[in-house]
Amino acid sequence: MAHKPRILVIDDDESILEFIAGVLNDEGYQASTATNGEEGLEAAAQAPPDLILLDMRMPVMDGWQFAEAYHRRPGRRAPIIVITAARDAASSAEQIGAQGYLAKPFDLEDLLALVSKYVRPV
Repeated sequence: MAHKPRILVIDDDESILEFIAGVLNDEGYQASTATNGEEGLEAAAQAPPDLILLDMRMPVMDGWQFAEAYHRRPGRRAPIIVITAARDAASSAEQIGAQGYLAKPFDLEDLLALVSKYVRPV
């Protein structure tokens, strides 16, 4: 059996993390979570994701710092989709070289459509 696509969700809002991870797991993905960029880098090193959903404004290490550190790492890198409540979601995505963005609050169908552009559930 093929492995389920791994999606790493990085957001400091635990209710959003649980919601997104639950939906993705129900849809046939394998979701893991991190509450800041530093945890996200550790999670990505332990189990390389196929896609990263990244909040920009977080304590400890924000989305910009995470993206910079992640892009400096050797090896394969997953596409990044920015998920942020900031009005400048497109600008944030462009600044870090993300493949896409979604402004909070978002529609569940929009999230799943964006995710499925990059990875397919098993």
